[in-house]
Amino acid sequence: MTSVTNSSSAQEKEVLFHPELLKKFDINGPRYTSYPSADRFHNKFSEADYLGALERVAKANDPLSLYFHLPFCPNICYYCGCNKIITKDHGRSAKYIKYLAKEMVMVTKAMCAHRKIPITQLHWGGGTPTFLSHEEMIELMQHTREHFELLPGGEYSIEIDPRRVTEKDIALLAELGFNRISLGVQDFNLAVQEAVHRIQTTEETQAVIDWSRKYGFKSRSVDLIYGLPKQTPATFKETVDAVLAMNPDRLSVYNYAHLPHIFKPQRRIAEADLPPAADKLDILSNTIERLGEAGYVFIGMDHFAKPDDELAIAQIEGKLHRNFQGYSTQAECDLLAFGISSIGKVDDCYSQNVRTLDEYYKVLDHGHLPVLRGLRLDQDDLLRRELIGELMCQFALDTKSFAKSHQIDFQAYFKAEIEELKHLGEAGLLNWEGETIMVPTKGRLLARRVAMTFDRHLRESQAKGTYSKVL
Repeated sequence: MTSVTNSSSAQEKEVLFHPELLKKFDINGPRYTSYPSADRFHNKFSEADYLGALERVAKANDPLSLYFHLPFCPNICYYCGCNKIITKDHGRSAKYIKYLAKEMVMVTKAMCAHRKIPITQLHWGGGTPTFLSHEEMIELMQHTREHFELLPGGEYSIEIDPRRVTEKDIALLAELGFNRISLGVQDFNLAVQEAVHRIQTTEETQAVIDWSRKYGFKSRSVDLIYGLPKQTPATFKETVDAVLAMNPDRLSVYNYAHLPHIFKPQRRIAEADLPPAADKLDILSNTIERLGEAGYVFIGMDHFAKPDDELAIAQIEGKLHRNFQGYSTQAECDLLAFGISSIGKVDDCYSQNVRTLDEYYKVLDHGHLPVLRGLRLDQDDLLRRELIGELMCQFALDTKSFAKSHQIDFQAYFKAEIEELKHLGEAGLLNWEGETIMVPTKGRLLARRVAMTFDRHLRESQAKGTYSKVL
């Protein structure tokens, strides 16, 4: 991979933000947690396709990544676009754990695993994973360890709702093997919290941060969202300052995508309460400046980390990766995903599970894997996936080296794309340094736009899909 040095100085953070560029290229586009993006998946992809991929990847016996989707939440947050189930009934989650175990048995059987499969990355997402009782958490991890071996030095993470955990919960998670936590905050301002139906105090959040340090977690990440109702540049600055006082290792600052026609809970948010575009831009600018002053490095997309964090080091060394869980230090490895709506990446395939509990239980009860849709990538897809990954993670692509490794003539293969890159170059989103494409600091917030140039599916599709804003 091409190495790109990322300075954490305040000066670097100032030139990262260029309002003229951001206004010009504030368009909708894929987030590229996968390429091709999930809207390209289709229902002609079947269980047989997934089984074939599992058989192929099993032969390599390389370490894998695991994802478990735990959809249960006791209350609804109006901004949320996740696949979730609002309930306080633990009978529903207890049953779900049993079926996750069934799915694991079927997947590992398809892989003809005669010993535990090595794992280097594990993530519990949701929903609210900490909705599970202690007994349910223990049971799920026991089932996991029956089939998989969590290797030393791996990334084992869980999403935390600070409103729903106690010190005993954090102690148990550490005992179960988790070493990273991601905390949802979004905004500490009470008016904003009331508008999105999520009341959370700084004290609750600070307590979880403190407990995570007490029980030896290696990394703490905090999620913020800008563009929520009732937000102003002044109030969001207060939230950012409160988070920085907690000294997390990483921060994610997401743009709120208001899509009420897709996500029904968002219909409870009054559009008149959303901050105007100018305020959103100010919020983003102020936040980038403040994080730069505090010494955080821009990793990519919406992610920031301390200079000594593994993500920042991996980026400098050219070893940063990106997958469905975001940025990672782990080498590009296959992902087995379990639970409703979860998306896996196995060999040259993506596979997504059915979306509802009833479908999930029914399919598993009939002895089948709960595959809803997916995609098998062709050679062009695989090539472009690697290229887009380089741009999103390293902000650079050595076209000569890339062409040699894929045995292509880069200029001929990407003739149309190179023509479009000329316009992006004139606008300041990229530079050519010899035969290397470089996304300069001022273009890095828009690296997603540069990557879109190489998205063949986006270029050829008449239906462009529904994407969030680039910013």
